[in-house]
Amino acid sequence: MTAPSPPGLLRAPLVVEFPFTRSLGPVQSAFLTGLRERVLLGVKTCDGRVMVPPVEYDPVTAEDIRELVEVAATGTVTTWAWNGRPRPNQPLGTPFAWVLVRLDGADTALLHALDAPGPEAVRTGMRVRVRWAAERTGAITDIACFEPCDGADGGPATPHDGAFADPVTGIVAEARLDYTYSPGRAQTAYINGLSRRKTIGERCPSCHKVYVPPRGACPTCGVATTDQVEVGPAGTVTTYCIVNIKARNLDIEVPYVYAHIALDGADLALHGRIGGIPYDQVRMGLRVEPVWTEGGRYPDHYRPTGEPDADYDAYKELI
Repeated sequence: MTAPSPPGLLRAPLVVEFPFTRSLGPVQSAFLTGLRERVLLGVKTCDGRVMVPPVEYDPVTAEDIRELVEVAATGTVTTWAWNGRPRPNQPLGTPFAWVLVRLDGADTALLHALDAPGPEAVRTGMRVRVRWAAERTGAITDIACFEPCDGADGGPATPHDGAFADPVTGIVAEARLDYTYSPGRAQTAYINGLSRRKTIGERCPSCHKVYVPPRGACPTCGVATTDQVEVGPAGTVTTYCIVNIKARNLDIEVPYVYAHIALDGADLALHGRIGGIPYDQVRMGLRVEPVWTEGGRYPDHYRPTGEPDADYDAYKELI
């Protein structure tokens, strides 16, 4: 349970979400493709240990390792923790145990979920087996969970060439974090100011630097910043980059320019997109002003003011 924010402070749900896309090398490709085919693969290290999940480099010598072996779908719980309140998108919707399972034939343990009626049914050393997902795509979720079982050790690992038809060569992992976020006193004032098309910073009472966006404290002096200062609206491009890769769900055509902008009166540059000018004409020292979104909640981008460029000495300390 979270405590309420003090009166006047903003508070809202915040979701940080992005897809992480990566290509797979031969070891990880074989491991994930094997899961799709209900085959559990590990890799043998230089000293003869079998690692599941497999890695591509020996953890001791850092040498490439490519010797794949098949292990059993049964194993032994080496340690566990009970999860009485599963969160969304976890392996099981009912209470379960997180377990480390050393599969028969492996020397390392695999983390996954164990379907058990309660914590009294789980113990270190218990025997378990893989419960395969009904539909498998070449991901760790092809193992739906583990379940208790009886039976002897499945035996040592056996060599495997890692060859499968239609191998999995890449994965997209959806990362998502859900927060209830309160920006605090300083940034609440900053956000409320943006709704009035004003940019509010705070001045350090010791070194007198003005920070935008405000942090509530001076990172140099370590003292609270309570003196509010309106800065801008115009500013100077201190440095920039040209973006040539289109981001998913971002309706901006590439190439475009993202820049650090020192607003007039501020001692810290904020970042924003530059528009209203060809990307190859953006430069350090360019004078810009905000173009506000519909409703004026925040600047959509910054455009040239038409003023002469700022002298380098005027912004060199803000790069």
